[in-house]
Order: sequence, then C-alpha cells, then structure tokens
Amino acid sequence: MTQTGFPQKQGLYDPQFEHDACGVGFVAQINGQPSHEIVRMGLQVLENLTHRGAVGADPLTGDGAGILTQLPDRFLRSELSNTHLPPKGEYGVGMIFLPKESSLQASCQRMIAQVIAEEGQMLLGWRDVPIRVEARIGYQAKATEPVMRQVFIGMRDCPNGADKDWFERKLYVIRHRIENMVQGYKTEDLKSFYIASLSSRTIVYKGMFLAEQLPAFYRDLTDPRYESAMAMVHQRYATNTFPAWELAHPFRMISHNGEINTLRGNINWMRAREAVLSSDRWKEDLRKLLPIVPEGLSDSASFDRAVEFLVLSGRTLPHAMMMMIPEAWENHQHMDESRRSFYQYHATIWEPWDGPAAVAFTDGRVIGATLDRNGLRPARYQITKNGICVMASEAGTIVFPNEEVVKNGRLQPGRMFVIDLEQGRIIDDAEVKQGIISRQPYQQWLKELVTLDSLPNASGEASSPVDIRTRQR
Repeated sequence: MTQTGFPQKQGLYDPQFEHDACGVGFVAQINGQPSHEIVRMGLQVLENLTHRGAVGADPLTGDGAGILTQLPDRFLRSELSNTHLPPKGEYGVGMIFLPKESSLQASCQRMIAQVIAEEGQMLLGWRDVPIRVEARIGYQAKATEPVMRQVFIGMRDCPNGADKDWFERKLYVIRHRIENMVQGYKTEDLKSFYIASLSSRTIVYKGMFLAEQLPAFYRDLTDPRYESAMAMVHQRYATNTFPAWELAHPFRMISHNGEINTLRGNINWMRAREAVLSSDRWKEDLRKLLPIVPEGLSDSASFDRAVEFLVLSGRTLPHAMMMMIPEAWENHQHMDESRRSFYQYHATIWEPWDGPAAVAFTDGRVIGATLDRNGLRPARYQITKNGICVMASEAGTIVFPNEEVVKNGRLQPGRMFVIDLEQGRIIDDAEVKQGIISRQPYQQWLKELVTLDSLPNASGEASSPVDIRTRQR
C-alpha cells in the first residue's frame, strides 16, 4: 500500500487516476444563527443521499460519508469544563486520526506537541472523540478504523496589526509541518495517521461509513448542544478507487461530486511554481508548507489543498473557486469585458482544474457551491421563509411544505451560489463575481503583459506570430 492507502501501481491500475463520483449537499441558516437543528438537517440530507454512495463486498462498509460544521463553541466548552478555552476564534481544534497502537499514538502526540510549541502556540489539551462501540460498521471499516482524538490549540503571540486570518494560517503551518514529519517515517504503522481538520472555524467528522452510520458512530453529532449555522455533507461513490478513512469527504474546505480530468498537469504546475513562490503573508513560513499538494492524493483531496492555499494566501473563497473552476470565457461573445479580463489575467498564472464537477465549499464564514463550465453534475437548492437554504445533488433531500418554500433553483454551468453567514444574506453569481472582479485593475494589468506576438525579431522589427513560432520550434 502507498502512504495514502492506495495499492501500489500494478498492471492496468495506477493510483494517480483515482476519481470520485458522489452525493454532496449543505444546509445553512442564512442569518448565521447556529442551532442543532441545522446539524440534524444536514445529517438528514446525508441520509437521503445514501443512494449516491457505494459499498464493496462488505455491505456495511461504505465508500465514505462525512459532515463539516462550524466549530461548536458552546458544546466544546461544556465538554472541556476543566480546561480553560480562550474566546471563540482564539483557539483551534484538530480532528486527528491516530494509529491503534498506543506507543505510536504517544509518538504522534509528542510530535504534535513539539510542532505546536515550536510555532509559538499553546497546547491546551486533548479530548477523546466519543464513539458508540455498538454502532454497526463493516468489518473492512473496523479493520482500518483509527483512534480519533481532538487536540486543542490556543492562540499566542499574535502580532500587532495582524489580519483576522493570522491564527488560521498558523494552524495551517502547524498541520503541514506535522504531516511532513509523519511522511518522513517510512512505516506502514503510521499510514492511518491523518489530520481531518485543524481550524479555529470548522471541524470535520467523517470515515468509511454508510450515510446513516455517521451519527450512529459519532456521539457528538447527536448531542443537542452541538450547534452550527451550516452543515456540509458528502456521501462518497469511489469510482475506480479504493475507499479509506482519510479519503471520505468533506475535506477542509470542499466537498466534490465529479472528477478532475486535468489532475496530473495541475499537480505538475503546482510543483513547478513552488520554486518561485513568495508572499508577504507567509514570509518565512512559506517553505514549511511545501509541497502544497503532496503526491498520491485523490483528485478531490488535491483540489482541496490548492483551494486552501489560495484562500489562506489572501483571496476570498469565491475568488479561489473562480480561479480553480473558471467559466467558459474564451469564446463567450456576450461576456462583460471586465469579467473576461479577470479570467484572462488569471489564465496567465493559474490553470483550470477541469472536469465534470459540482463543488460545495465553505471556510466557516461563507458557504456555497459552483458548477463547472460543462454543467454535467446536478446541484439544486431550496430557500424557505425562515431563512434555511438546502443545496444538494438533487431535489427532495429535505421535504418542506410548499407554502414554506420561497425559491427553488439549480446551479447552471459556470455559475456560483454563495451565502455569507456573517452578513446573513445570499449573494448571487453576478454580485459575488462583480465584487471580486472590481477589486483589481485586471484590464490594465493585461495591457502591461508582454506577449510573444509583441516581441521584436533580431533586426528590431515587429515579428509576426508565424516568425516567432518558427523560431521557437
């Protein structure tokens, strides 16, 4: 097995071609008010997407199911009554999958504590994630089941004038350093180590489950004190792939239904850029993050890594999604010139991650979904009078009385749907994109770009495109 849980390359099988095709959805309270009802409804959406998941020869082992919510602050404070937690936003929680062997667990926890200290933050404590041992999960899932523990990290030494993402970036650095240290140990015993999430805003519960097994396994998810204003869920159908605990969705920012057909080139370009990366936000921490997208991940996990890096480097989440999954802009005769300039400019620094895809995304502050330019994956949504939005791979995942529904809709190719939980409102495709496009003078930047066609030939005269391409060849 590889370190990611895939078998080694053999015969016609190659782990680099791993793809998913799944069910994805979310529930959100548009005004941003957290409640357990949103979590319960998210689990209901997941259960009603069961038919979009898959099982193997073991009928009780699912390809994967999971849920991402906001950090349930009130619940965690009640659970850690003997541990002083800083104010909301000033502590982070990591959902850690650990090896079963106690000595390896201790080694991993020492490694985590060491990195937290080296990065100047506080280790506040650990919590065993309560599970129901009587929950019926399959023998394959049980055989590879990790030990789940949560690590609590307090913010310390935040620089004066630091932006609101400083601590989130520091947690990202901590996670990358830990992952790179674990990768340095060439042992099968550590292949079950995985950080499902490490954030001051969100948390992920997932595993090799059927949809209905997720709340039956994790006690936290059915506790009425567990509250969130949104819940993003995913039921995995591992097309031509091997299920694993770490490959269940959601990942740290996205849930994905589809596949990335340009994955090999995307990863190669990411690796090529690493030599010239620079950032005033990351500064000396930048080198600690490499590789941004490690080898051997699934297409969805690789996509998530790229989005996460773009967002924490200073872009908004919708901006990152516009870069990752651009509209069909090149031959769009009626597209506004400012929008075309945005995509044309970004095409010089970033390639699209192409493939049939419907992607739900969140950073805990906004939640939304986008459809690729081909529109070959379904995504439908409903909005109710009391401000609840349900988006899923199909209609009917939650049934509301007709009089309660104020809007039914579906995502169209290249379009985006965003809910700002801090502002408490829906931002439609036109508004969210116009806001992003207007932040920088992309049209002016394009005029300043040097193109091959503008370069002079050896005699100093302007060259024709044919001359340039001839010389290139």
